[in-house]
Amino acid sequence: MAVEEISSRKDISLRDMQISAILKMLFLNKNSNNNDNITTITDDIFNQQEIIWKVLILDIKSTATISSVLRVNDLLKAGITVHSLIKQDRSPLPDVPAIYFVSPTKENIDIIVNDLKSDKYSEFYINFTSSLPRNLLEDLAQQVSVTGKSDKIKQVYDQYLDFIVTEPELFSLEISNAYLTLNDPKTSEEEITGLCANIADGLFNTVLTTNSIPIIRAAKGGPAEIIAEKLGTKLRDFVINTNSSSTSTLQGNDSLERGVLIILDRNIDFASMFSHSWIYQCMVFDIFKLSRNTVTIPLENKENGTDTTTSKPLATKKYDIEPNDFFWMENSHLPFPEAAENVEAALNKYKEEAAEITRKTGVTDITDLDPNSNNDTVQIQEVVKKLPELTAKKNTIDTHMNIFAALLSQLESKSLDTFFEVEQDPGSTKTRARFLDILKDGKTNNLEDKLRSFIVLYLTSATGLPKDFVQTVENYFKEHDYDINALKYVYKLREFMQLSNMSLQNKSLEDGSDSTFKPSNLTLSGIYGLTEGKLQGGVGSLISGIKKLLPEKKTIPITNVVDAIMDPLNSSQKNLETTDSYLYIDPKITRGSHTRKPKRQSYNKSLVFVVGGGNYLEYQNLQEWAHSQLHNPKKVMYGSTAITTPAEFLNEISRLGASNNSNSDA
Repeated sequence: MAVEEISSRKDISLRDMQISAILKMLFLNKNSNNNDNITTITDDIFNQQEIIWKVLILDIKSTATISSVLRVNDLLKAGITVHSLIKQDRSPLPDVPAIYFVSPTKENIDIIVNDLKSDKYSEFYINFTSSLPRNLLEDLAQQVSVTGKSDKIKQVYDQYLDFIVTEPELFSLEISNAYLTLNDPKTSEEEITGLCANIADGLFNTVLTTNSIPIIRAAKGGPAEIIAEKLGTKLRDFVINTNSSSTSTLQGNDSLERGVLIILDRNIDFASMFSHSWIYQCMVFDIFKLSRNTVTIPLENKENGTDTTTSKPLATKKYDIEPNDFFWMENSHLPFPEAAENVEAALNKYKEEAAEITRKTGVTDITDLDPNSNNDTVQIQEVVKKLPELTAKKNTIDTHMNIFAALLSQLESKSLDTFFEVEQDPGSTKTRARFLDILKDGKTNNLEDKLRSFIVLYLTSATGLPKDFVQTVENYFKEHDYDINALKYVYKLREFMQLSNMSLQNKSLEDGSDSTFKPSNLTLSGIYGLTEGKLQGGVGSLISGIKKLLPEKKTIPITNVVDAIMDPLNSSQKNLETTDSYLYIDPKITRGSHTRKPKRQSYNKSLVFVVGGGNYLEYQNLQEWAHSQLHNPKKVMYGSTAITTPAEFLNEISRLGASNNSNSDA
């Protein structure tokens, strides 16, 4: 979404709020008449008569924050002519003011002071991604005073922006391997405490960016409880020190006017981390690398697409999902076949618009038109004005056509539709027989997918899987020398813990009624009409290769928890009993906070955070649930320590399985 679109939207997303905070910083932290109103802030900024040209200095973390939501053109509109990394060699620009947006570290402070000593810039506007510790603030003040140039330091701000937003309501702290660290018996108590403190700091930044102080609910008995306690203390101190309880956008104690922060441990639901989703966005993230809105696709060579010595792709192709990508915004949450139909419709609409232009202008191809033409014909001028928009639309369509073609190739090569099929009905004898058939498909390029589906079956089968079935599957992987340490961890997890997806009750997203898991009526065999799985003769051939398959709309464990906490009047008794025991912290209550905790309140806004890795499946399920509440609309923001691919999470629990196994052997 381009920054100029923010002020036209009534529903302000987390991404909107982060963009607003960044823009305000880039305009030297200019105050508006109403700092709580994002529309006012952005309008004030872009209505300024005079732009001050500035230099922007970043580090690796702040670059990730900005690049996920803004583009170079957006920076230029904010007066940023040059942006550089703080550790790079930078040419002096003594007549230009500089904005520093960096992490609060001793190293960064030293570099800033050296820039000040050498008069590298005319003025210094210093912004830290998160709170600057007291000792570093004193160090900065002491070093600046020695230079005798303190008058050049115009501002020092804590921005509380140390988190990454990639979708309107999706964020990540980008803390990798958090689940591994928190559950590895080799991890020291000091390491766990330090990690929980870092996570609490990241959540603190996110909460302050939303400009509200939420009530905190958290699962007990794990890292979520530790993080909730630490965050509650930080927010309570913030309320005391800044009186934010009286200036917050969410006034008063009425729960409907305040949001709720729900902190959960990854053990709430393991299956969603391994499931094969049929949602377009989820598939792109699962099959390819989707990081900070860039899709990386392996390229095939003429023979087999891989380096035979390493079995790795020889090259990759990257596609940027622009913030204003109209197709992604409208289709990322849809099932793959439906999104594929829509890309065909978008292409046909483009062709009609292009044909209309060529008819009006008399050219054979719109690329023959010169945007800089001085032709004074009114009709030609109107057409030329539409060219940039039309060209951008075509580039977007081409990007998604290429992504769809690559997805089809992978779907056919690995028979991924079969895994989606068996995961729809995990408890039946028929499903187990179907899975054993899949093991006999002769393919070795989908061993990871086979392991993932088996884990889903093992975790979601209400009565458990027969021992002989489990042994058969294990033998299959052993025959192919495939690491099954992950299974060892999953077995222990199910043995010692009652997974929430076995104790929470699912709800249909179509009629709002509670429902048990229903077998799918989908028939996925023969999904490919094209044996090549490639785009030939346009996108029409892509559509002809896919049947319109729609997965059953139902809630998953994390959504059941959110439903019970946000809308207890319409939740099942089973789900309410599960969440009633959750920790309750109100940071606005600075005294007597350990009095009786209120329960079963309703909320319209929530921030849901998973400790130990999140995924797009949960994000999409939560958004679908929120949008299904037609009579009482809900707003749900979702985040995690990291948005983790199935392959990455499989690696984490494999290492845990190996670690636990070595400990038991010892």
